Amino acid sequence: MASLDPNISEDRPVIRQLDEGAVNRIAAGEVVERPASAVKELVENALDAGARRVAIDYADGGKTLIRVQDNGCGMTEEDLPMALSRHATSKIDGSDLLDIHTFGFRGEALPSLGAVGKLTIASRVEGFEGVEVSVHGGVATSAKPVALNAGTTVTLRDLFYATPARLKFLRTDRAEAQTIHDVVKRLAMAEPFVEFTLRDVSGDDEGRTVFHAEAQQGDLFGALHGRLARVLGREFAENALAIDARRDGLHLTGYAALPTYSRGSAVAQYLFVNGRPVRDKLLIGALRGAYFDFLSRDRHPAAALFLDCDPTLVDVNVHPAKSEVRFRDPGLARGLMVSALRHALAEAGHRASSTVAGATLGAMRPEPVGARVYQMDQRAAPAVAPSFQETAPIWGRIETTEPQREAEAAETPDYPLGTARGQFHENYIVSQTATGVVIVDQHAAHERLVYEKLKRQMADNGVARQVLLIPEIVELSTGDCARLLEVSEALEKFGLIIEPFGSGAIAVRETPAILGHVDAKPMVFDILDELSDRNSSDMLQARVEAILSRVACHGSIRSGRRMRAEEMNALLREMETTPHSGQCNHGRPTYVELKLSDIEKLFGRS
Repeated sequence: MASLDPNISEDRPVIRQLDEGAVNRIAAGEVVERPASAVKELVENALDAGARRVAIDYADGGKTLIRVQDNGCGMTEEDLPMALSRHATSKIDGSDLLDIHTFGFRGEALPSLGAVGKLTIASRVEGFEGVEVSVHGGVATSAKPVALNAGTTVTLRDLFYATPARLKFLRTDRAEAQTIHDVVKRLAMAEPFVEFTLRDVSGDDEGRTVFHAEAQQGDLFGALHGRLARVLGREFAENALAIDARRDGLHLTGYAALPTYSRGSAVAQYLFVNGRPVRDKLLIGALRGAYFDFLSRDRHPAAALFLDCDPTLVDVNVHPAKSEVRFRDPGLARGLMVSALRHALAEAGHRASSTVAGATLGAMRPEPVGARVYQMDQRAAPAVAPSFQETAPIWGRIETTEPQREAEAAETPDYPLGTARGQFHENYIVSQTATGVVIVDQHAAHERLVYEKLKRQMADNGVARQVLLIPEIVELSTGDCARLLEVSEALEKFGLIIEPFGSGAIAVRETPAILGHVDAKPMVFDILDELSDRNSSDMLQARVEAILSRVACHGSIRSGRRMRAEEMNALLREMETTPHSGQCNHGRPTYVELKLSDIEKLFGRS
């Protein structure tokens, strides 16, 4: 007979205590998503143990073998079995989960790996005998002695053999190997004084080294610069600006690339909090916000930034993989990053990426045509130079008097952007520096100069506002109203005045005059979307400055205009004293500098 109460069933589910093996396999699903996750956990353990050398081997994308060897402090025969117990760790005592100074602290990685793979740990403390313990599918063996140098070697074979369904969700060996490479690169950036070696030992051979970074020497910035040059490439190091800023207990260091050294995606953005690699939406949004005035939406900045603070100011216990963090004061962290990056970009002045010159030379390099025979291998004497001016094409000549011409030929340009020597196609200025030649896009350069001037005027005088004859009422939820009113002062700086209108609406009373007629409701919802996504909104500022950019474009020197020598030189001098003049409003370079030595190579004068 059916129960009279539909909420009572004779087949009521019974609550059971899961066994230790099932618990560890569930935990492994959170901690170890793929082979790269295992590498990350094991390398972080090595770094927490004080290792100065870390060697990582993998086979078949890490699916069949992962081995991490370090020269850290090691573990004794008493420590090793405890390390394989769930929630056992030497890194915290459990009294304060906000005072964490190490990578690991959960005590989950080793038992999770042992639950889903074949794990062997061999370790030795200086002055003690080496010891080895194995765990296969959650079943541990007794400890046995082993010959070993001081340190620890962790070998993980057949990852997910105990949970074979997980193997179906892994990618190809090559893709998994690349992910391992990326993880090791990030950890290597965070620890420039540690030597890292990564080898692919797939097959029967002795393997090949796919990444190696020697331990750096010197001070922190010098060591970090050397490590970034090794990991991210020499071009990044050459075109990156040093960042060093402090505010209210937060310290931001690292390197950020010039806007003209941008990327087509966010692959070159590396962010660290207290040395821990993170993918934090707040910091990613702050990085994007710092560059939004210099890059178009399809370009992304490149940076390696390290934010350090007292552990009590940031919560790293948000996610089992520890890739997300939560700041006690998110606005402080974001504000520090934005202001530090913008200050560094302003300090760079007119500087542009050196890769622009390399790309230009590559485009100009002639095709090889067999043996080269030259009648003249010596550089022309300075006295001969004026004679070439007489035979120069009309577009490249600057009409000057003979005394001026002789004086210009004799002088040595010492300005950063040199002295104007000509103009071609009524758009490009050619200037001569002490060490080479500079080619300037006159329209793009002047557009940036006008834009920066307009922004300074706006900063000095504020954004002009237009008062709406009838305030526009926008109905919102109570929570959305509160979020908007929290940032009302920031919005007021850019000409948007809002006020509460009852419990579920706001009144838009004034809007930025430069935007003309504004439909306030969509704009308010766009701002709310940004606040939800990044806890901040640059939308209004971006719209105002986009108008300024268009005004600057229409008010700048147009392509096709022939300029006098004094006009060209005045433009060069203003570029040298104006921040951000090395790139146009969309992040493209405004000039290209070619070294004389590189030009001579084009003509075989090396």
